[in-house]
Amino acid sequence: MNHKIAPSLLAADFLHLEQEIEMINNSDADWLHMDIMDGVFVPNISFGFPVIDAIKPVLKKPMDVHLMVVEPQKFIHDIAQSGVYLMNVHYEACTHLHRTIYGIKQEGMKAGVTLNPHTPISLLEDIIQDVDMVLLMSVNPGFGGQPFIEHSVEKTARLKDMINRKGLHTLIEVDGGVNKETAKRLLTAGADVLVTGSYIFKAPNPQQAIKELKDL
Repeated sequence: MNHKIAPSLLAADFLHLEQEIEMINNSDADWLHMDIMDGVFVPNISFGFPVIDAIKPVLKKPMDVHLMVVEPQKFIHDIAQSGVYLMNVHYEACTHLHRTIYGIKQEGMKAGVTLNPHTPISLLEDIIQDVDMVLLMSVNPGFGGQPFIEHSVEKTARLKDMINRKGLHTLIEVDGGVNKETAKRLLTAGADVLVTGSYIFKAPNPQQAIKELKDL
């Protein structure tokens, strides 16, 4: 039970958002994962600061914010002001990734970097020691409910090998198509944090679904 579970708000019922947040508060979830999309970096638009600010007063779990946007460095200060615990930016969206990572840390947040399914982990060789977490997308970003990309398990294992080889404690988060079956394989491969949306929020008993993932 050392791994973390981060339900993805993208799959929540936005008509009853307060009830969904209370469900998360009363569950075994460790973080709340929040996907901010701009319709440019990914082909979808999700939600922005008004939703984060509305949730902040009632949420009792740390916010894990994943920016699927172009030029994410522009939003570092605003994200920090919203009380976010960890800010995740895409490798593919950052021309100056090192500067962005340190900008996040200077604002008092944990810093994460995300890789799309096609992006090799070898590109992290010179930045892995500076980030607190790497998020591996196990679906193509932009939409929930997509099927799991099988190659993600082996990719997770290779990333774990890189982290261990360098003597680091960087966390590995995986997002996309995570359910009880894929979660087991990802945890065996070395994942530390599991993000899942539909599997939790569409379950007959979301709290039980979270507990089952936490107990793996």
